[in-house]
Amino acid sequence: MAKREALRDLQTRLAKRLQAAQSEGMSVAWLAVRAGGLNYLLPLGQSGEIVPLSNAQAVPYSKPWFRGVLNIRGSLFGVVDLARFIAADTGADAPSASGAAEASVVTLNALLEVNCALQVDSLAGLRGSEAFKSSAAAPAGAPAYFGNCFVDAEEQRWQEINLRALAQSPSFLSIGA
Repeated sequence: MAKREALRDLQTRLAKRLQAAQSEGMSVAWLAVRAGGLNYLLPLGQSGEIVPLSNAQAVPYSKPWFRGVLNIRGSLFGVVDLARFIAADTGADAPSASGAAEASVVTLNALLEVNCALQVDSLAGLRGSEAFKSSAAAPAGAPAYFGNCFVDAEEQRWQEINLRALAQSPSFLSIGA
């Protein structure tokens, strides 16, 4: 119960910050998340709702990164473990199962027309371009859904994920084992 209240508080704070940013003209562009020990930026315009991860129903004969389906407000969403998917798609070592107490899912915006949610280990708030001291294009050979890579004042690297490109990626759409 405390976990749900903490998530609800976080969602309320994020909503207030987003509203304040819009009224003050601040440029808030991304939802910052952590998955598999890495930092990712999800464009706000392509992101949807944030809900706690609970009771995802497994789907037999699916890829290891496909966690199953989750009922969110009466609609079924496929749940993809973001860190495991990226590792599988890039050929990197798969992260160990996090079991993060704060695990949440971020749905893709309904305009993308894919009932999908991304499992993340934790939420790190909202970020705008002013939060970063440098950026670089995605490295050569990176997946098409990798956007720019940003570095913040603490020297942490943040990889932007273009959710529209991700939702159209053949590897993302192919969940069958």
